[in-house]
Amino acid sequence: MAKTNTNKKKTPARAPAKTSPKKSAKPPVALRAIKGGKTAEKTKPEKAMARIAPTPAAPDDVPVIALNLAGGKLSPAMTAYFKKCQDKLGFIPNVLAAYAFDNTKLEAFVALYNDLMLGESGLSKLEREMIAVAVSSQNRCYYCLASHGASVRQYSMNPLLGEQLVMNYRVARIGKRERAMLDFAVKLTTQPWTIEEADRERLRRAGFSDRDIWDISAVAAFFNMSNRVASATDMRPNPIYHKQAR
Repeated sequence: MAKTNTNKKKTPARAPAKTSPKKSAKPPVALRAIKGGKTAEKTKPEKAMARIAPTPAAPDDVPVIALNLAGGKLSPAMTAYFKKCQDKLGFIPNVLAAYAFDNTKLEAFVALYNDLMLGESGLSKLEREMIAVAVSSQNRCYYCLASHGASVRQYSMNPLLGEQLVMNYRVARIGKRERAMLDFAVKLTTQPWTIEEADRERLRRAGFSDRDIWDISAVAAFFNMSNRVASATDMRPNPIYHKQAR
């Protein structure tokens, strides 16, 4: 039987390697929801989005406006409206916060906006949002392009359309009706003094009634006003708009 060598050198024992604290194998629930991962609780997409923590604002998006205006006292109606926005959207649009220094101005803004964009009309909600974006693109309004670009993506379920309208509505493959509508709205924005009967007649041939022409004009005019107020005050959009419906 061969002898076993018992004179082997013993290697010194090594110190145990330092171990870093164990990282969680699963990302936070909010991050999993954004990335489409499964969460323990099954929810509808809109409920899941509502539970995602708001995206922190970039440093250059704070404060909401450049003017130092103290917050005013909200009426019961506006207090309820803010709560409705928080419950339904998960946040209060910054434009409302910007107007909140004067309850009378806030109520007037909300009433006109809701009537033009959500009230009865021969224009669909998507068409009205398309006008908002095409007009805001001409005026290069950061706030309205972020917020209403998101609305176009949501209503159309087409992120590409939202991006195209923000950049240049003429590249979007839309129908003759929508193209005539946006041509009119943009002309009204950039050269309002050149509008004449031929422009209105083009809208009629595209299928719009005279009441529709009024609504196209009113929506375009409203956003020209809103764009200018937003630009004058350096109004900043809620960060959540940037990731909606993409």
